[in-house]
Amino acid sequence: MDRIGYAFADGFTIARRNVIKIRRVPEILVAVLVTPLMLVVMFAYVFGSSIDVPGGSYREFLIGGTFAMTLIFGATFTGVGLADDMQKGVINRFRSLPITQSAVVFGRTASDVIYNVASLAIMAGAGLVVGWRIRTGVADALLGFGLLLLFAYAISWIMAYVGLLVPSVEVVNNASFIVIFPLTFIANTFVPSDNLPTPLRIFAEWNPVSAVTQAARELFGNIPAGTPAPQVWSLQNAELYTLLWSAIIVAVFAPLAIHRYRRVGASR
Repeated sequence: MDRIGYAFADGFTIARRNVIKIRRVPEILVAVLVTPLMLVVMFAYVFGSSIDVPGGSYREFLIGGTFAMTLIFGATFTGVGLADDMQKGVINRFRSLPITQSAVVFGRTASDVIYNVASLAIMAGAGLVVGWRIRTGVADALLGFGLLLLFAYAISWIMAYVGLLVPSVEVVNNASFIVIFPLTFIANTFVPSDNLPTPLRIFAEWNPVSAVTQAARELFGNIPAGTPAPQVWSLQNAELYTLLWSAIIVAVFAPLAIHRYRRVGASR
């Protein structure tokens, strides 16, 4: 029990260190707060003014996808932060300290939850300004935000593994873009998946990004009136599918990231 307590305490210390870093590196604050704000405003006024959604508002339809896309891209902070620490020798210094080895990776992913909460708050405020509304109860809305944050947290474990695997911050950015860009765009984030060509539609219907977006829209009450019910299990049970994917990703990549951290430290 003491080991678990020490691990949590060490992880909290590392997370606090990563959050404090915002004051010393203001560029992080721009990425965490300004970029999501710009994305909501840009998508709402560029796409929202040119695309009609029968039975509803495209801006309301769009916001759930924007939330999902931005938080998933925000998860790359984990990989970039770890790769940067490796380049600067900070990881070696952590290994010389009497702290739990897994605390460094856990602290990194935990701090990025805080970043994502800040980004989500900014996006929600901007969404309300451009016309987005939550049309359900408080409990459903909180569950929607929670699922978005949970899925982004799961993705951060993939990024943690990538950040410890590749040699530089630039490679992390390039590798994450190559994977995340198609995942977030070949989905129902910006257009209904029914409008896609058949191969892309099938991929989008089973894409977990589509599930978390669908779950958010349902929980926020942003599904346009008259929209046909989903025909595939993944979107009919979007909340459960999101939870399953989140659990699988963490179960696979958390051990991989921690194992990789130990190997990297041992080889240096």
